[in-house]
Amino acid sequence: MQRRPSIIVARLRAPSFALPWLALVLAFLMGTLSARLHAEMVARESSLQMSPTLALPNASPFEVAPAVPARSTVEEDLPRIATIDLTAPPTDIWQRMRNGFSMPDLNSPLVAERQAWYLNRPQMLQQILHRSRRYIYFIVQELEKRGMPTELALLPMVESAFNPLAYSSARALGMWQFIPSTGKTYNLEQNWWGDQRRDIVASTGAALDYLQKIYEMHGDWHLALASYNWGENAVARAVARNQARGLPTDYQSLTMPGETRYYVPKLQALKNIIAHPELFGLQLPPVANEPYFTTIDMPATMDVAMAARLAEIPLDEFIALNPAHSRPVMRDTGSTTLVLPAEKVTIFQNNLERYASEDRPLSLWSTHVLKKGEKLETIAARHGITVAHLKQINSIGRRTKISTGQKLLVPDPSAHTGSDLIAKLPQTPADTPRAKGRGKGKKSASVRGSRTGKGRKATAMGKSGRVSAPAGKKRKKR
Repeated sequence: MQRRPSIIVARLRAPSFALPWLALVLAFLMGTLSARLHAEMVARESSLQMSPTLALPNASPFEVAPAVPARSTVEEDLPRIATIDLTAPPTDIWQRMRNGFSMPDLNSPLVAERQAWYLNRPQMLQQILHRSRRYIYFIVQELEKRGMPTELALLPMVESAFNPLAYSSARALGMWQFIPSTGKTYNLEQNWWGDQRRDIVASTGAALDYLQKIYEMHGDWHLALASYNWGENAVARAVARNQARGLPTDYQSLTMPGETRYYVPKLQALKNIIAHPELFGLQLPPVANEPYFTTIDMPATMDVAMAARLAEIPLDEFIALNPAHSRPVMRDTGSTTLVLPAEKVTIFQNNLERYASEDRPLSLWSTHVLKKGEKLETIAARHGITVAHLKQINSIGRRTKISTGQKLLVPDPSAHTGSDLIAKLPQTPADTPRAKGRGKGKKSASVRGSRTGKGRKATAMGKSGRVSAPAGKKRKKR
């Protein structure tokens, strides 16, 4: 086998005498390089050192400085942030009502128009707000118990201007303006002695029951309010018509009577005013977030004037809280209650106890059975009252037929029979005409000046004669 040339290997081999010198050269170069690297490192560390005032003593560049302890107190000069206790109830009933506003707002030119209508009548608006102070806490509380929007507490402003004595030519009565048939449906008793459609507690419960029912029927508060005004079946038919035509079925898209068209905008306008009174230059009357009245069991049949005297409150105040009673004497049925200002309950009970200890009667009225041939003029003269008062007390109208054996309520000689008592007693007029046509139903008492121009006025007995509240035409609930 032929040997390969070894020329390359021979060339790479160094002479044996050169090895010691090569080792010396390499050692010198390594030393020089190590010295340069050490010098550069020292220079770099010196440039990274902190200033003497900030450097920690005896600290190596690689040591971690200890953490500065956190301050335990807030500097005195720092502004303090005010805290709000969201669990504390508001002291004002208006704020409590605002907190419960939950109904969708209605955006419509009619809202601005109704808003301007109320604001242009500041005296009337203040009168309504002042009148509401007796009832607003109770209504808001009842709405909260049911989880309903608290702006519904403003609905009596639309219906009756918060006048529990309001009645209409459509035969609607009370703060919530129930017609007789709907009142009976919701167990509001109506008889010769009184009418629970005017009762503050009973009518409020019935109104909220009805509002809940029609809301569950439509699933929309605007349609529920339209039903309260126009009738749930009428609204249901209007919705069905739009559905058949492929049209929207919200409140503003339905074809409805003029009064119903303005009904929800009026409530929305009042809601806007109550929500931001300062924007409209309005100051709401202060109403404490506490009960205005308390209900107690009526101890026995007693006179209206006697109850007011025992409670030491004006007759007007007692009637405003107990407007259901139509006669000067209140009959005890075993479940009859009295509504008294909260701070007057103890006074009433103490005076009642003292009065009973003296064996004095609580009622000074009795019944007289009409004899054959006896005239009203004779009976009135015998009991010291006018024929007009005798007729009013007994709801005798022009169409009332008087017959032998009929019972009449008459006063004893010592009874309080002043004209002020007779005039202030709430009554359903005996000969109130029914509204003609289809508009026989529930009637609002708060829309005078409405553009519909079709309304009749709802009236109520007041301090001096009859007081009119604005009203609009109301449709019968189907």
